[in-house]
Amino acid sequence: MRQFDLTPLYRSTIGFDRLGTLLDHLGSFENDAPSYPPYNIERVAENQYRISMAVAGFSEQDLNIEVKEHALSVRGEKQEDTNDTTFLHRGIAARSFERRFQLADHVEVTGAKLENGLLHIDLKREIPEAMKPRTIEITTKNETPKVIDSKAA
Repeated sequence: MRQFDLTPLYRSTIGFDRLGTLLDHLGSFENDAPSYPPYNIERVAENQYRISMAVAGFSEQDLNIEVKEHALSVRGEKQEDTNDTTFLHRGIAARSFERRFQLADHVEVTGAKLENGLLHIDLKREIPEAMKPRTIEITTKNETPKVIDSKAA
């Protein structure tokens, strides 16, 4: 396994410790990544995304979606069939699974729906006004500075 020294990244960035930690752990999860169920991540609009997972055979009661500390967790656990069905071939997977997605800052889950064997999870990124870029006017010593934000009296 290749090892990369990311120490220079930590020295040249301020406030991106989480990003560096994620890069450190990226190589260790490469071989351990689960492949079931398959999924797609698509960009619907500029700040809207959708995760689509193939969960054929699972009902809404068998699925659990949870968001906790910037992590989206999707679990599927098939309820035991009580009927006495004998399968000659069982190709539709009904095994339990757990799939985790790391969410970026300010990304929220807005909804989920199950249709045609696909679970669609809608995400939206909303950046707070305080974090959006703004321009600052440069003044000289002779000019009085302009007020950027003011409250009405």
